Amino acid sequence: MQIERNISLKQYNTFGVQVRADYFAAINKIADFQELLLHKSYEQRNKMILGGGSNVLFTKDFDGLVIKNNLKGIDVIEENENHVWIKCGAGEVWHDLVLACIDKNYAGLENLSLIPGMVGASPMQNIGAYGVEVKDFVARVACFDMASGEAEIYQGSECEFGYRTSIFKTKYKNRKFIEYVVFKLNKKATFNTSYGAIEQELERLNIQELSLKAISQAVINIRSRKLPDPKLIGNAGSFFKNPVIDEDKANKLLNKFPNIPLYPAPQGLKKVAAGWLIEKAGWKGKRVNDHGVHQAQALVLVNYGGATGSSILQLAEDIQQSIRELFDIELEKEVNVI
Repeated sequence: MQIERNISLKQYNTFGVQVRADYFAAINKIADFQELLLHKSYEQRNKMILGGGSNVLFTKDFDGLVIKNNLKGIDVIEENENHVWIKCGAGEVWHDLVLACIDKNYAGLENLSLIPGMVGASPMQNIGAYGVEVKDFVARVACFDMASGEAEIYQGSECEFGYRTSIFKTKYKNRKFIEYVVFKLNKKATFNTSYGAIEQELERLNIQELSLKAISQAVINIRSRKLPDPKLIGNAGSFFKNPVIDEDKANKLLNKFPNIPLYPAPQGLKKVAAGWLIEKAGWKGKRVNDHGVHQAQALVLVNYGGATGSSILQLAEDIQQSIRELFDIELEKEVNVI
């Protein structure tokens, strides 16, 4: 295991922002992490764990040690008549895991196709799309404590999952190094096609018989049309969370904006489509120098080339302010700002 100095992080963040890390270490096997813990300068430095860099915005150089998680492996570790348990290394590409499960006809993750990032980020962010959240399939998360180096196991019920969050993003942010995640998947599929435009896309594809592969392809097609490819245009997917409001505020907004899209949320609350709010406020497709709001999806902020993280952050804050003034709603960032 080698610790490199003064390393560019441009290739390690999907926004393509040019920043540098004082120190950088790639963890390709557990022995690398254990060796890193013994390094004399480890405890004294700020530390950041980096996966695919698909949910992060760097606004400045990182004064410390960036630890890149490259742990691999996808294995069936248990199964019965109805379920299968898949153990997956945190450094595996998320979409590769989804495709591997679909290939084996293991159901549950197909609606989460093409979400960027690594497997280790999936429980951290409680990733979700098209009516599915990963929390419903996480059986347990194996990790190491960054301070003590002790191995730990968190059952799914212990992860404190919430909307795009978990204990690993809040209480234990940068304090746990995820080794692998175990997913409990179904051998008998229950198809979820009611959310978004999946049914329409299936009709467009002339799908006569539902399958995991068909649903996955529908999701891939929809996401490909709506979301820019980070390899072509720097972005981190959805920059903001869909805000959750109480029924009283929802009714007031409906009176003023009859077409506002509202969805049921837990505890009698309502979820508002953040993309609709941003588009209604006039931001969709707006470009400011080398950055802007994507023309096809208002939730996505983009780097057209050469933008700084601080300029993208300023754009995000300007959007938040306009939504606050127009709708009296606080937009919360989904992307981690460093």
